[in-house]
Amino acid sequence: MSSTDTADEHVNAEWWRQAVVYQIYPRSFADSDGDGLGDVRGIISRVPYLRELAVDAVWLSPFYPSALADGGYDVDDYRNVDPRLGSLDDFDHMVASLHAAGIKIFVDIVPNHSSNRHEWFQAALASPEGSPERDRYLFRDGRGEHGELPPNDWPSHFGPSAWTRTTNADGTPGQWYLHLFAPEQPDFNWDNPDVEADFIRTLRFWSDRGVDGFRIDVAHALKKDMSEPYKPVPTIGIMSDYPIDGSHPLFDRDDLYEVYRSWRAVFNEYDPPRVAVAEAMVPVERRVNYARADTLGQAFNFDLLGTPWRADEFRSTIARSLELAHSTESSSTWTLSNHDIVRHATRFGLPNETHLDTWLLTNGTEPPVDHEQATRRARAAAMLLLALPGSVYLYQGEELGLLEVADLPVEALQDPIWLRDAGARKGRDGARVPLPWTPEAPGYGFTTGTAHLPMPSWFADFAVESQRGEAGSTLELYRDALHARRELQTSEGLTWLDHSDNVLWFRRENGWNSLTNFGAESIVAPVGEVILASAPIAGDVVPAESTIWFRS
Repeated sequence: MSSTDTADEHVNAEWWRQAVVYQIYPRSFADSDGDGLGDVRGIISRVPYLRELAVDAVWLSPFYPSALADGGYDVDDYRNVDPRLGSLDDFDHMVASLHAAGIKIFVDIVPNHSSNRHEWFQAALASPEGSPERDRYLFRDGRGEHGELPPNDWPSHFGPSAWTRTTNADGTPGQWYLHLFAPEQPDFNWDNPDVEADFIRTLRFWSDRGVDGFRIDVAHALKKDMSEPYKPVPTIGIMSDYPIDGSHPLFDRDDLYEVYRSWRAVFNEYDPPRVAVAEAMVPVERRVNYARADTLGQAFNFDLLGTPWRADEFRSTIARSLELAHSTESSSTWTLSNHDIVRHATRFGLPNETHLDTWLLTNGTEPPVDHEQATRRARAAAMLLLALPGSVYLYQGEELGLLEVADLPVEALQDPIWLRDAGARKGRDGARVPLPWTPEAPGYGFTTGTAHLPMPSWFADFAVESQRGEAGSTLELYRDALHARRELQTSEGLTWLDHSDNVLWFRRENGWNSLTNFGAESIVAPVGEVILASAPIAGDVVPAESTIWFRS
């Protein structure tokens, strides 16, 4: 048990069920040394901000040594800190600072693949075919007379093929290795006991340093059916194409759960038990398997990321998610944005049918974003989510109302989606632009140097210092909502109260209500004693596209 555990934590081992978790993309949060890259000391410097915001935990996207072929998800060393971001001593200081502020910490674990610079992969390249070193990854012979064709036609998330050919020490072409993402991210062989044992060691390493929980990247992709003849994989990343019987050759296989049961045994060695949340992009019927008490305990619910702005759509999505969480004795997870998707404020300012990849290729001009609508809906949606039972995952900058930076110049793009997909998709960099802390260009308080992604001039109006203390600002709305939620959120009960076309109204267990008007016109409702509203209200009139919390 870590020395950072406290007596209070022993009492509340299920703090995660109703927690608000704030995702930090470390390289874009705060830069302490002026090199343009966010770092661990930058996070430490902003702990007071996080405490004032009233979040319960932070989740750190990867901070490990990495060549940044995929934003840090190409990991060189799972038990260290990228020296550009700090040291293990800095990490320990950060954990202590967060815990002193009453904030827990999740770290990202990336178990599907390492980087191609990882010592194991380098050893595999230097070892002969069939060696124990190669067996930690998925090396296969190619097809064709001279092995010049990949073993099969499986696609990658970041390009046309999931296979890259190696070169032998004598310069001759060698075997091929599998990578479901970039070539710099070779997939592990999770049938190899070395891989299983090493990740157990990693989980204990960070748990012993005081980490409270883990976000499991691509949790559905570890186990693979590599038997020949290879099974067909016509598409990748489209959940609707996945079978619900665990028979997909690459994703969501039933033998995954034994891996996570072994992880759960490790988590339960600690007091309180360490927690985990799965990033499992699988059919909704299968998501429950990752959220059971004997596996990871919680799984991300991404359903609202694609739900149209309509009351009936939100209600059906929410009701289904609550039912699934209840069936596993887990808690629901709610989120509107993360580092992999166009920011939700922008999505809400676009027509529902907008194809986001196509829109990004126009630099966000076709169709144009309705900025007023974007702000109204984003504020209303945030309050709606924060009123729901379960945990809420916020993405850094949403509390500022940040929009997607859609017009990043091509020469600034870093995402392998752009670099390897022949320019067919612009990628995710627009959601990863560093945070503006002050209105002064060019670094906007993020850095005294040059930010690793360009920060636009309109960031000045969205900066923390531009909104701090300003009545009605999005930052102050989030602060008020998060502080109020701590007082209001007492259990997981919810009662639906309205079924009209444009209204989503429910009552929580201790008599407070959340009502969202999805319509384009204001409505009259018996709002009673107002707790908080996403837009100014007068009497019983609830403005268009707004949420109000009240007691009745």
